[in-house]
Amino acid sequence: MQNKIYQLFEYAYLVMAAFSLYLVATHWVDNRGRAYMFIFFAIVAVFMFFFKRKFRKMVEDRAKGQNKK
Repeated sequence: MQNKIYQLFEYAYLVMAAFSLYLVATHWVDNRGRAYMFIFFAIVAVFMFFFKRKFRKMVEDRAKGQNKK
C-alpha cells in the first residue's frame, strides 16, 4: 500500500514539471524572469522524480532482502 502512495507522489513530480513547462510557455513573452523561475522548478521536479524513484526502489530491494532471511 505504501509503495503505491510513493509511486503516486513520484508521478506528481512529473505533473508539476509538465505544469511548470506549460507556465514557461505562457509567460515567455510577457515575463522572462518568471519563465526562468518555472524552468528551474521543472528541472527540480524532474530531479526529484528520479531521486524519489531510486530511493523507493532501494527501500523495496532492502525489504525483499530482509524477507528472504
